[in-house]
Amino acid sequence: MVTTDSMEDVIEEKQQGAPVMEVEETISVNDHAAFAAKHMPDLGHEVADFQVSTWKLSKWRTLEKKLTGPPFACGGHNWRVLLFPSGNSNAPPNEAVSIYLDYADPQNAPKGWHACAQFALVMSNPHDPTNFVVSHAHHRFTAEECDWGFTRFHDLRKLFNPGERGKGPIIENDDTLITVFVRVLVDPTGVLWHNFMHYDSKAETGYVGLKNQGATCYMNSLLQSLYCTRAFRKAVYQIPTEEDTPSQSVALALQRVFYNLQTSDQAVGTNELTRSFGWTSLDSFMQHDVQEFNRVLQEKLEAKMKGTAADGAITKLFVGKMKSYIKCVNVDYESSRGEDFYDIQLNVKGMKNLSESFKDYIAVETLEGENKYMAEGYGLQDAKKGVIFETFPDVLHLQLKRFEYDIQKDAMVKINDRHEFPFEIDLEPYLSDTADRSVSHLYRLHGVLVHSGDLHGGHYFALIKPDRQTRWLKFDDDRVTPVTDKEVLDENYGGDGGQLNGIVPVSQRNQVRAARRMTNAYMLVYIRDSAIDTVLAPFTENDTPAHLKQRLEDERIQQEAKKREREEQHLYLTAKVISDKSFTEHQGFDLATFDDKNWPPSDLATFRVLKLETYITFKGRVAKHFGIPEQHIRLWVLVNRQNKTVRPDTFVPENEPTLTVEQVRNNMAARQTDLRLYLDIWEPSPTKAIAPFVDVSAHHIMVFLKYFDVQKQTLFGVSKVYVPRTSKVGDLQGVICEKMRWAPQTPIKLYEEIKPGMIELMKPKSTFTQSEIQDGDIICFQSEITEKEILEFEQQGLCPTPVQFYDFLQNRVLIHFRPRDEEKDQEEFDLVLSKKMNYETLANKVGERLKHEPIKLRFTSSTAQGMPKAPLKRALNQSVWDIIQPSYLAAQPSILFYERLDVSIIELETKRSLKVIWTGVHNKEEAALPFLLPKTNTIHDLADQVLKNVKLSPETTGKIRIFAITKDGRHQEVFSPSEMLGNLPDVEIFAEVRKTLASPAGMEISREELEARSEDKVINVFHYSRDPARSHGVPFRFVAKMGEKFIDTKKRLQERIAVSDKEVAKYRFALIQSAGFKQPTYLEDDDVVYDHKFAADDVLGLDHVDKSGRSRGLGAEKAIVIKG
Repeated sequence: MVTTDSMEDVIEEKQQGAPVMEVEETISVNDHAAFAAKHMPDLGHEVADFQVSTWKLSKWRTLEKKLTGPPFACGGHNWRVLLFPSGNSNAPPNEAVSIYLDYADPQNAPKGWHACAQFALVMSNPHDPTNFVVSHAHHRFTAEECDWGFTRFHDLRKLFNPGERGKGPIIENDDTLITVFVRVLVDPTGVLWHNFMHYDSKAETGYVGLKNQGATCYMNSLLQSLYCTRAFRKAVYQIPTEEDTPSQSVALALQRVFYNLQTSDQAVGTNELTRSFGWTSLDSFMQHDVQEFNRVLQEKLEAKMKGTAADGAITKLFVGKMKSYIKCVNVDYESSRGEDFYDIQLNVKGMKNLSESFKDYIAVETLEGENKYMAEGYGLQDAKKGVIFETFPDVLHLQLKRFEYDIQKDAMVKINDRHEFPFEIDLEPYLSDTADRSVSHLYRLHGVLVHSGDLHGGHYFALIKPDRQTRWLKFDDDRVTPVTDKEVLDENYGGDGGQLNGIVPVSQRNQVRAARRMTNAYMLVYIRDSAIDTVLAPFTENDTPAHLKQRLEDERIQQEAKKREREEQHLYLTAKVISDKSFTEHQGFDLATFDDKNWPPSDLATFRVLKLETYITFKGRVAKHFGIPEQHIRLWVLVNRQNKTVRPDTFVPENEPTLTVEQVRNNMAARQTDLRLYLDIWEPSPTKAIAPFVDVSAHHIMVFLKYFDVQKQTLFGVSKVYVPRTSKVGDLQGVICEKMRWAPQTPIKLYEEIKPGMIELMKPKSTFTQSEIQDGDIICFQSEITEKEILEFEQQGLCPTPVQFYDFLQNRVLIHFRPRDEEKDQEEFDLVLSKKMNYETLANKVGERLKHEPIKLRFTSSTAQGMPKAPLKRALNQSVWDIIQPSYLAAQPSILFYERLDVSIIELETKRSLKVIWTGVHNKEEAALPFLLPKTNTIHDLADQVLKNVKLSPETTGKIRIFAITKDGRHQEVFSPSEMLGNLPDVEIFAEVRKTLASPAGMEISREELEARSEDKVINVFHYSRDPARSHGVPFRFVAKMGEKFIDTKKRLQERIAVSDKEVAKYRFALIQSAGFKQPTYLEDDDVVYDHKFAADDVLGLDHVDKSGRSRGLGAEKAIVIKG
């Protein structure tokens, strides 16, 4: 039953286009067909059944608060009207009538039933069927939502009042009629209007989805397409990965994703896969271009497949061949170039359908008149220029060009125009005359990758038909649902109108305007019909690598065990046991390290114990673990003392057999989460056959001894001893000498470890009681040394007494040193240093470890993510604590990067470290040249150093230009030859060589620039991708010649940047004006660049894909990189 909680649903329903309407047209409620056509809009679904039921109500004012109408059948289901005459909401009673369509008998309906119904509820005058009020809605009726309708159907007072134009009241003489119109609709997918609560993708479709990490839906849609291309999945499985680590191997991580998609009942995560790419969490929140991602992934996998059983699989599946040609019309001459393609980019703008896009792709251009072709040996000739396909691959990826530059908007925009594509297409008409036609070129649609949104964001999903037998499925991140053919084709053509996911847009229902479609296909996957049974062959047990199955099965078992452990954690507590062995290995405060943020915790025997387990049982487990008879041990509970130390306080009594471990913790160590214990062991001797533990409570104290070895600079536990309370501290000398096997009268000094920062020399003649020693206290000793020895140790920077060494322990930090230059074969290592050490001591310690002069080491601190920051300056008063700036978030080593220098750090401070990016002759980044030069050197000196490190061709004069790049990436900022290196800004520095001559001013300019006629112009040229704000690469200078058509200018540009005909064919060229934010003006072959009136910041732009990895500008996107 719908309660008052349904108000929000009803309001939403009304907002979606189903408001209460008083109809002025005189359509009778009794004219069922006409009335339904008027008041129940066509939702675009097949109608299984249509029924109308009328319920006559009398004595309205005496009706019960809730009542139901007579049941009626429609579409194989029984329905009825549910009425609340005085309303069913939080509003005051008697304000509005509440009416709902109710599923009559949900208790006896089959399990998992549902019915999709569109309905209209009508109240009408009992004598005038043209006097009524009506509301309509649609709903998926289920056991959880078995009624739906209107909490505020109509104002009750108005129902009793006469209507307009002489109409009587709806409720007249306390009588009225309620009529319900019901259409039960066919649900071809089983998910029509589904709310997807408790939806099970695996049970409904046999497939599971992929989890979205933030903005990885674009990746998920492509991965599902590749996964469902079963021949590709088999090839990926054939890559040997037995010895790989998932987080470092793309092949293994992808295998694991595919295997989990095969076997899991839940959506599969991709975090491991993106980690193998080398991506950070930030990368997972950035949407990338799907075509670029696919190409980078395929290249990485293709490299992994070399020399394996899968070698050549990607080429066989996805690679076709095309031919670019220029063929003369009047002479027998043709120039052609073949090239491979992994996908085809097809125009959408101005194209009605896929066939028109293919025709446009292979359209022939005629070269004639002033645009004739210079044929070798034949001179200028009329010619035909174009592209034709030689072969198509079995799996054809078509990229629909949905993003273009809009001149009116001066920006990249998404093309939402309607563009139709078929379930099958014959590609034979687009083949060359010499192509092999013996194989079928009929292709069937296998996948549609869809983008919903605009240029700046949106959502991606995939529609895939996994094989001939399986229906079309929608892979939308973690959910997989069946879809209709209409949802595959019509809803993804783009253009105006239509409906999405089975619901008519609000704008269409209100007949205000047609909504612009933002959801459309951007990538299509077709498979050759004759190859479908091979490409999509069913998977067998042998297709999945055995090692992968075993590894994932082992991990599954471990995960289930951990899950059970987490679920049962509240029933358990953790007990950590300190033994005499662990105490002797401990170097630090107390008996063990537990919560020191600067030092890892001690490795102690740890037990997961049921809280209700008896102490006697637990003690037996501890004895068995250490291999000691149970009667030979007792356990002491450690407590947190007020002075911040953790010490044994008292032993656990064994006279209560029902005592539980939880009671031990709560009663004896109430402020601890874990139970910390010390294992007290009795060692039998010939005189003591039975285990009588010393009675510490009456006459003895249990104290712990630590030895400070001044020579080795170590402090370790020795043992525990029981001493009489009344004995003197000095009496420990004999015990210590015996344990250390020293001469009986060896002089020693004793110190009490009171707390960190408080280590005090003890008085030998005082008793333990006078010294306030209690159970669990720690006494440190050292062999006494002379004043001269103390001085010598201090001069060596060593600790002469435990007092200084305890201070070191209190201030020690574990630092992980990592080489700054990862390309060189240098080691990583850890050092324990004091926070108080200065820079020089730090350098000495690292130099000693590396066997390198400390003065020739440079250090760099790290970010919280472990990435290097700016190099540290040598400052003698700077402490290690200042240098590492540790994080308090986790007990993990701080990281410092080191560099081995060829010069001292002092000399380095008088010099400038520079990296010059050498771009050579052709505007290509060929090398990064490091230099360390005096700050007083000039750009001219730097140029000389560059020349010594590069190899120049004979055609150059050896003159180079040193420059930086402006922030927008469009201009060179050339440095003056006399400018000193110490004055250079902290920017990237570039160097290029041209066929140059020195100008009188000393600036290096190209011969082309120097020899330019007075009327020629030297312009700036830069690279960008799609949007001028997305600049990349290195800009350069270029001469625009008077009267030169752009077809010839383009050839000179191609020569300047040294790109192939294949590559330059993908370039677009535009004039970019800075003033007034004008849009790029794309150039045609007949244009003359010279004729443009260049302002100071106007440039020529080369629009092409960024392969430099050097993106700039506000709109710069990070290029996709996959490392593993």
